[in-house]
Amino acid sequence: MSNIVFIATSLDGYIAGKNNAIDWLEAIPNPDNIDMGYQAHMESIDALVMGRNTMELVANMDIEWPYSKPVFVLSNSLENVPDKLDGKVFLVKGDIKSINNELKEEGYNNLYIDGGLTVQSFLKEDLVDELIITTIPVLLGSGIRLFGELDRALEFRCTKSERYSNGICQNRFERYSG
Repeated sequence: MSNIVFIATSLDGYIAGKNNAIDWLEAIPNPDNIDMGYQAHMESIDALVMGRNTMELVANMDIEWPYSKPVFVLSNSLENVPDKLDGKVFLVKGDIKSINNELKEEGYNNLYIDGGLTVQSFLKEDLVDELIITTIPVLLGSGIRLFGELDRALEFRCTKSERYSNGICQNRFERYSG
């Protein structure tokens, strides 16, 4: 059972640029269409947990909904999901620990944690077991940071590093408890 963050950041640690811009994610050509472990990651998880902002960002892209697994969206303000996401997206409210425990009790043991505030909230509660961070070698200078303030230090160990032919690198960190 684990909670896994699988996310891309800029070289300076942003997951989105100004005004939630994510076009920089495709700034580096990927002529070989390397998926950088995404498909294997998706096959290893039971469900996704993301925030409202991330859900709305993905829903407003000009693509089909990209997730075949259930997506649980953290929101205290939304009452309904968009009609096109009915049966695919489920709203959850409350504190992170309770939501995490309820999802585990329902059999969702391996969760993909996505979105800046959601990742930060799970980290604050020490509920992230693994971080898979793909670094796009672009400096954004501002935007939405992946990490925020924590009450205490959380130790992780790098268990794998990979550099792709296009210069993008990916690091896998696992929670270390001593």
